[in-house]
Amino acid sequence: MYTYTAFDINGKTVSGELEANSLEEATEILAQRDYIPAEITEGTGASRGLNLENIKIGLSRVSDPDLILFTKQLRTMLVAGVPILSLLQTMEQQTSNLRLKQVIGAIANDVHEGSSLYEAFKKHPKVFSPLYYSMLEAGEKSGALPDVLDRITYIIEHEYKVKTEVRSALLYPVIVVVFLAIAFFVLLTFVIPKFVKIFLKAGVDLPLPTKICMGMYQFLANYWYIILGAMALLITFLVFYFKTEQGKFMRDSTLLRIPIFGPLFIKSVMSRFASIFAILQASGVGVLESMNILQNVVGNVAVSRTFAEVKQKLEGGRGIAGPLRSAQYFSPMVINMVAIGEESGNLDLMLSEISSHYDYEVEYTTKNLSSLLGPILIVCLAAMVGFFALAIFLPMWDLTKIVH
Repeated sequence: MYTYTAFDINGKTVSGELEANSLEEATEILAQRDYIPAEITEGTGASRGLNLENIKIGLSRVSDPDLILFTKQLRTMLVAGVPILSLLQTMEQQTSNLRLKQVIGAIANDVHEGSSLYEAFKKHPKVFSPLYYSMLEAGEKSGALPDVLDRITYIIEHEYKVKTEVRSALLYPVIVVVFLAIAFFVLLTFVIPKFVKIFLKAGVDLPLPTKICMGMYQFLANYWYIILGAMALLITFLVFYFKTEQGKFMRDSTLLRIPIFGPLFIKSVMSRFASIFAILQASGVGVLESMNILQNVVGNVAVSRTFAEVKQKLEGGRGIAGPLRSAQYFSPMVINMVAIGEESGNLDLMLSEISSHYDYEVEYTTKNLSSLLGPILIVCLAAMVGFFALAIFLPMWDLTKIVH
């Protein structure tokens, strides 16, 4: 690794890092990028690991808005006729995201050494999804790279919109549940014990709700370290288990079965499936290759396994609608519209219609999620308030009798 400071063709100072076998090779790489080296310093792996800039790069991530902006700029400069290597070097200088800047520099280096865009982008799967670089490959082969980049931008924007809507919809119930848990803990550990001391001093017999509260409080007070240890072990186990294929499948299939939220997640997945599949078809990507891509980018392992089953049946020479009929999670509407698209030769148009329909469904469900969850949250709140009210006011009622 070499750290360099250089001047570009406009006389501006640029700095960064590059990988080379020798100082001479590093100088040559800079010259090929039209940089005039001012200083090149060799750095060891240890010094690179401790470098503050590299720590920042390691902590930074490429968000969807960053990727959308990058893709739009890439398309605009390609349409303007800027050579690909100059284009990448310019974007490397202009990008503010440190992680993306490093990745663009590596891509520029690979392209200069003769790699195709597809091969260069594929080396960075944590930034660019299989869908992204597979569509780049289709665009390079067909000679319609700007059009394909336009479609990639649409997909990323569409994905970002759906994810934002789902997160916004989940924010309200999550906040309510968190505050319910905090209120329960405060009442159980601070409020109830103080009242119980008063009741016991007055010789009042504690009713069942109060005894239950005190039992839970004493359990927390005496075994809090065991509870914390068990929770830590459970969280650690779940974190590692959910990294396994079986764990991911269990988690995702369970999410799809949760009332209210399960149907929302399925609609979101169907919208993603239809929009991506439509664009892959319009870009000239084959059906089997499309299934491979969808299997990797659909975002749910349970549904991904369904795509694997569909792909196996497609390899047997069947149409798309037939295998979908025997697959889980696909509604009759999706299957029928895919069948019509196959028969009419307008599959991409039918898939776009499916995507639009499920976009509306997701938007409608997320907007009405608060009203759907409202009664459930109110019942939970009423049950908790009622339980603690009984635990406090029943013995207080007996206490007033004793006073009278």
